[in-house]
Amino acid sequence: MAIGAKKNLLVILSDEHNPKALGCAGHPFAHTPNLDALAARGTRFTAAITPSPICVPARAALATGQTLHAMGRYHDNADPYDGGVRSWHHALREAGHEVVSIGKLHFRGLPGDDHGFSEERLAMHVVDGKGDLLALVRDETAPPRKGAAKMSAAAGPGESDYTRYDRDICADAQVWLRARAKQAAEKPWCLFVSLVTPHFPLIAPPEHFFRYPPEVVGMPKLYAKEERPQHPFIRDYAATIPYDSHVKDAATAQRMMAGYYGLVSFMDEQVGKILACLEDCGLGTETRVLYASDHGDNVGARGLWGKSVMYEESVGVPMILAGAGVPGGSTCATPVSLTDVFATVLDAVGCAEAPPEGSGSLFDIARGGSPGRRVVSEYHASGSREAAYMLREGRWKYVRYVTYPAQLFDLEADPEELADLAGDPAHAATLARLEAALGDELGEDPAVLDAGVKARQAAILAANGGREAVLARGDLPFSPPPGVRPSWS
Repeated sequence: MAIGAKKNLLVILSDEHNPKALGCAGHPFAHTPNLDALAARGTRFTAAITPSPICVPARAALATGQTLHAMGRYHDNADPYDGGVRSWHHALREAGHEVVSIGKLHFRGLPGDDHGFSEERLAMHVVDGKGDLLALVRDETAPPRKGAAKMSAAAGPGESDYTRYDRDICADAQVWLRARAKQAAEKPWCLFVSLVTPHFPLIAPPEHFFRYPPEVVGMPKLYAKEERPQHPFIRDYAATIPYDSHVKDAATAQRMMAGYYGLVSFMDEQVGKILACLEDCGLGTETRVLYASDHGDNVGARGLWGKSVMYEESVGVPMILAGAGVPGGSTCATPVSLTDVFATVLDAVGCAEAPPEGSGSLFDIARGGSPGRRVVSEYHASGSREAAYMLREGRWKYVRYVTYPAQLFDLEADPEELADLAGDPAHAATLARLEAALGDELGEDPAVLDAGVKARQAAILAANGGREAVLARGDLPFSPPPGVRPSWS
């Protein structure tokens, strides 16, 4: 669909931003004035999801425009993107566009890997080109992750390696933009700025942390033990990644919430600085802006912290598109995914290459294209004994497991996902229809896909010395920024 003149594109990606933690999304206290202003002049996609609610697979799918089951690889944090599947970075560079990344990529990053960018600045990749090998141990023998204790212990006011890293990323983005503004470009460029907050550690600069005292944050949704859902997939996750077992009281939970929302506001501040620089150096009218996150964060809802589950707090992502050809001050309820970034980037800069099947341009979708659209997410990583697959279609969310009971939510009537309708006979026809639709999207039985993923993971585990060697390597709660040594548990 024609969107007018070809223009530059600034893509800003955050890490672990709960889609509900936005003022423009109606959150009661999240302070995000810069993202709110971006949404006010663009379109916010209210049904955006991640292809997988964990960093490495999500970022691989974002790069390639393909789902995990379509690629047959990059399923977990120990199977990082290596440039082996064509990315939109490759497409733009080969078409003569400058395409630069600044910040976190979380790719394999070994010598000789070509991720497709013209330049990678301040790049964070997985540790040792291997990543989180503990993610490969998924059966009942998987021990609780030791790094989980660090989330609650660290939460509070201050600076961390991550906030310092994001300040560096923000500064370098401004340096790049100002230099670029002084140079003539033969073709539109794309700058990919990837921030690492609000990913834990939940240490937020004081001016942001203290914006969220206990009387403001309250307590997480469905936090009381008797309120929490008892689905077996959730029990598996909570047993393997036991964040909440280290939360001793309400004050600890509230301190963690203050840290998280403080990081959201800190991240919004960095976004504001980058967008202000874009305008100040005269590139605003020539550049479209896309904001998203790689996945969300539960922030204590249902007793869960981190990501990895199919509730909206985790599998949903914020997504905002602004600039020429985009309806202003609008929302779009059509389901979209990070895989749609591929087609959107090509459309924005005028690259003629055809995107992968299923990757749709957000410009077209924002204008009412693709009615009846479906998107899929899947999870095969740490804390899961079996795979989870999620289908979003209109108001419906259907979650399918290999042997565990399915889940069904009507997100129009029940946006907080308080009522699982899968066992309600009144919704049996809807459940059956969505089961068939998911099968069409996956192209394979979920059990067969799950077995194939586990076989690949077993091979990677064996190549790294097996289970005992991986356990001896230790637990790394989060990847360190460039120049910082890993801190193993």
